[in-house]
Amino acid sequence: MGQLDSKVAIVTGSDSGIGRGIAIQFAQEGATVVVVYAHAQAKAQEVLDTIQKNNGKAIVIQTDVSQYQQATALVQQTVEQLGTLDILVNNAGMEIHNAFLDVTEQQFDRVIGVDLKGAFFCAQAAARAMVKSKTPGRIINISSVHEDIAMPNNSPYCCAKGGVRMLTRTICNELGQYGITVNNIAPGAIFTPIDADVEADPQKQAALFAEIPLHRWGQPEEIAKLAVFLASDAAAYVTGSTYVMDGGLSVYAGAL
Repeated sequence: MGQLDSKVAIVTGSDSGIGRGIAIQFAQEGATVVVVYAHAQAKAQEVLDTIQKNNGKAIVIQTDVSQYQQATALVQQTVEQLGTLDILVNNAGMEIHNAFLDVTEQQFDRVIGVDLKGAFFCAQAAARAMVKSKTPGRIINISSVHEDIAMPNNSPYCCAKGGVRMLTRTICNELGQYGITVNNIAPGAIFTPIDADVEADPQKQAALFAEIPLHRWGQPEEIAKLAVFLASDAAAYVTGSTYVMDGGLSVYAGAL
């Protein structure tokens, strides 16, 4: 018996990185997973194959979460194909590094569109489906330590993640009456493609590790185990919370 037996879970951005880890872990715990990708169809197919090889259940749906119609269609297609929706993981995310003085409107719109607008309207569509079917569902947002910690040259991303924090804290108040919980996971430095530039540069990596008390990258599988907990019965009384998983990065005191 898995912790998520007979549950249906959407995991956005699950073609790689943290989302991939969560999709695979959820399937191992018995959930039927909707693997969601924007562009990388081959990678999404690889995640589906991995799940099926381990006797798990999954389908693949292409979605650009920054497009309102596509975000709502994702939930609609899930319910049509799988009968219900129990869990939404808002994991799709991106960042465009640029000095604040140089950020273009297009860059701002793209990052906010995927990271904040996408999370907002996927959550809304999921919550509407859950309320309609009287499902005490779970919404789990993959935020970032940058919901709280500034990161120069990444201001749209920090704005988006700060928004996700307050989205979580606000809508948990409104959805609690329906038995729907809403929580954040705030990862620190996780070994994923989004950090490829640091992973490939020994000096950058050493500088990063110097600021992390555990002196290592986190792994997608570690985030996935926390996501399983938040989606499981064990977390039925947890809502409006952010779980920071960063190896101590956000409480590092530096030279003090």
